[in-house]
Amino acid sequence: MSIKNILVSQPVPAGEKSPYFELSEKHKVKVDFRQFIQVEEISSKDFKKDKITILSHSAIIMTSRTSVDHFFRICKEMKTEVPEDMKYFCTSESIALYLQKYIVYRKRKIFFGAKTIDDLMQLVIKHKKEKFLVPLSESHKTDLPDILEKNSIKYTKAYLYKTVFADLSDLSDVNYSILVFISPLGIQSLFHNFPDFKQNDTKIATFGTTTHEAAIEKGLTVNIPAPTPETPSMTMALDKFITNFNKQA
Repeated sequence: MSIKNILVSQPVPAGEKSPYFELSEKHKVKVDFRQFIQVEEISSKDFKKDKITILSHSAIIMTSRTSVDHFFRICKEMKTEVPEDMKYFCTSESIALYLQKYIVYRKRKIFFGAKTIDDLMQLVIKHKKEKFLVPLSESHKTDLPDILEKNSIKYTKAYLYKTVFADLSDLSDVNYSILVFISPLGIQSLFHNFPDFKQNDTKIATFGTTTHEAAIEKGLTVNIPAPTPETPSMTMALDKFITNFNKQA
């Protein structure tokens, strides 16, 4: 039996060009997208309970577009005008450029790494005298706070949003050849919605070590791990697996 359909636990890619669309066309396989988790805002009323003064910080660390959106949302709700001399430290150039949605980019002091926290930390350490504000989800990873503390960086966690499990009840009678997971929360959401989920003939694809480990902890067999030296992206891993699987079908 060949691979017929794939469910990717992410939103539909923006625009018409995506490796997933190319994969679908190449293998004549149906690819669906569905968010297994969703982001909910933390209200300014609840944020005030943490007694954080945004303007007492001289720099902000942005780790995602979501953190950018919710930081400026809170500022607007609290009628806080961010000064032009505020410094922004972003984990990637794409996040830095996303700031243009809210600020005049060329007038601000913006720094960005090459996608990893270690890259970003090299920049942060050079500005060690700054007091950093870090917008986060309530269920954030601890790697950034850990490395900030390790380097004695003055910072404040600002919980501005939370990640919750999406309602997937409409998928109860839907079967897919492959389920693709990008984060451990996606695995958790699957079992939150379907506690008695059985893998059976469904193939599981995971991206990243923590996602892989979360799948194993739940008793799943990971058939398509990524990234690997040979398949650095999820779509490349899927392409290789489907090609080999369909040959044997």
